[in-house]
Amino acid sequence: MATTTTISGGGGGGGGGGAGGEDRVMATAQQIVKSLNTTKEVTEDMLLIFSSFDNRLSNISNLIEPKATGVDQFEAAEKVILRWDSNSEASRQTLPWEEAPEEGAEYLAAVDEILQMTEDLAIRSDGEMMDRAESALQVAMARLEDEFRHILIRNTVPLDADRLYGSIRRVSLSFPTSEGEVLGDFDSFVDDDHENSCYHERGGSLGDDVCVDLIQPEAVAELKEIADRMIRSGYEKECCQVYSTVRRDVLDECLSIIGVEKLSIEDVQKIEWRSLDEKMKKWIQAVKIVVRILLWGEKRLCDQAFSGSDLIKEVCFTETAKGCVMQLLNFGEAVSIGKRSSEKLFRILDMYDALADVMPDLEALFSDELGEFVCSEVRGVLASLGDAAKGTFAEFENAVRSETSRRPIQNGDIHPITRYVMNYVKLVVDYSGTLNSLLENEDDDDDDESDHLQNRDGDNLQLEGKSPIGRRLLLLLTCLESNLTEKSKLYEDNAMQYIFLMNNILYIVQKVKDSELRKVLGDHWVRKRRGQIRQYATSYLRASWSKVLACLKDEGIGGSSSNASKMALKERFKNFNACFEDIYRIQTAWKVHDAQLREELRISISEKVIPAYRSFMGRFGNHLESGRNAGKYIKYTPEDLENYLLDLFEGSSLVLHHMRRKTA
Repeated sequence: MATTTTISGGGGGGGGGGAGGEDRVMATAQQIVKSLNTTKEVTEDMLLIFSSFDNRLSNISNLIEPKATGVDQFEAAEKVILRWDSNSEASRQTLPWEEAPEEGAEYLAAVDEILQMTEDLAIRSDGEMMDRAESALQVAMARLEDEFRHILIRNTVPLDADRLYGSIRRVSLSFPTSEGEVLGDFDSFVDDDHENSCYHERGGSLGDDVCVDLIQPEAVAELKEIADRMIRSGYEKECCQVYSTVRRDVLDECLSIIGVEKLSIEDVQKIEWRSLDEKMKKWIQAVKIVVRILLWGEKRLCDQAFSGSDLIKEVCFTETAKGCVMQLLNFGEAVSIGKRSSEKLFRILDMYDALADVMPDLEALFSDELGEFVCSEVRGVLASLGDAAKGTFAEFENAVRSETSRRPIQNGDIHPITRYVMNYVKLVVDYSGTLNSLLENEDDDDDDESDHLQNRDGDNLQLEGKSPIGRRLLLLLTCLESNLTEKSKLYEDNAMQYIFLMNNILYIVQKVKDSELRKVLGDHWVRKRRGQIRQYATSYLRASWSKVLACLKDEGIGGSSSNASKMALKERFKNFNACFEDIYRIQTAWKVHDAQLREELRISISEKVIPAYRSFMGRFGNHLESGRNAGKYIKYTPEDLENYLLDLFEGSSLVLHHMRRKTA
């Protein structure tokens, strides 16, 4: 009972003492833990042991854990960060995320831990703890910056130019192109009679499905992990600098791969035309590739890597991309201020179209205030290229007006200026949309020439109803026709003047009729020129064959067919033979370029000469055929003459001096 009483008394009457005893036990346990100053893991084990002795100790962990968790978690995170200090030799030799991704995850968790603590108000009031946290973050940011750079470099994918250009070529096959050399210089072309240099090859287009990744897709998540923490830590400037430096070099390398060189304006001015033309073609393709593929790819990468901050992704993209855009613009500016010559027009228009075509893309890519500078520069170069195109076209017009070569074309064939101008304006029509927009607000300084065109045609052409380029082409072709009329006067033989004019005007008409020029100039213009050709043909017959036909008239031979003078007849046949043989010798050397026109001229001559000759022979041939040496005077039958006419206008001189009509 005593024992029982003692226990009961201890339990009931010693309630206050029992509570004091529990406090002393808990305080003693706390002191033991503190005095051991051991690790978190050992502390937790000891607390577990103490708690198992008596449930009164179970609250010890609640008393100790808050303080132990805060300090120890910081120290553990700090230890991870300092272990991979980027300034240490070990860190430089072994990159954690290259060899062991789990260590990278551990490192990022450590950075998160410290960032969370620095954002905790309770910790921020502890000056010593904040100093250590900021120092650890500084080390961590240096480490992350290095790793960010290495991820960017290690995961860069080189541009596959072959695949890229393969896509461009496949797309360009669906567009009509002309193969051959580029247009040559106007003056040199006029000096050399050649046809095949008047071609221009336009570049292909990119398909909407062409997409190129210049970085391994799996690296993007790693970049974002690092970027988020650097931005959160206030190191966004360093992050942007690393990103833009590495990616700028990647884009520069891409420009080199697709053939874009770094050239100063002075360098561009020194390049001879054919080399410059090749560089201009590469530039045109490069603009499409850079904007439609590379920059949109870069934009996607920035949006993904810096999705946590709209400002940062815009800054990074602009700083990365503006360098390659400016390099392209520098070349465009150099071309636009270069010497203007007619052969450059179409390549300049190609450059203008290429840049204008990607302008909406550039405005979408550089949509913020930072990118407005880039868009402004693009608009400036676009305007300069437009001015260069207008100036170059005006230079071509002036060259046509002022071309005054005095050397007549052999055989009356098509003049080189005609070939050049017509092939040139055929290409001009292909750029009607661009040129109309460029010329739309141009002042018309050609009022006198416009009046001349209307007076010359006499058909009340309404130039006001034409498009800007249509109006300019009408005036230009009027100048060409006037120039050709002047050049025809270089021939002493009037008949050859008309052959020359027929050849050249018909060439112009055919080029107009078989191209988009017909829509610009109209059917009336074509009919008018065909009428001119018929007039030239009539004038040719009169100038060339009137003397021959005069030999076959009855006048001056001494009366009717029955009493005609043999001497007069001999003289007539002799003169006819001489005239015909002279024309044959001369005009077999002349060249009528168009086969149909050549045949029509021969038929017209035959219809004039052969019936007259047959009639004359029928009336007077018998007066000489019965005499001696009849073949000396009557050399040819009508059939002979008809066959000989087939030799005319072939461009190879033939003679009939020793031909004699075979007697039956």
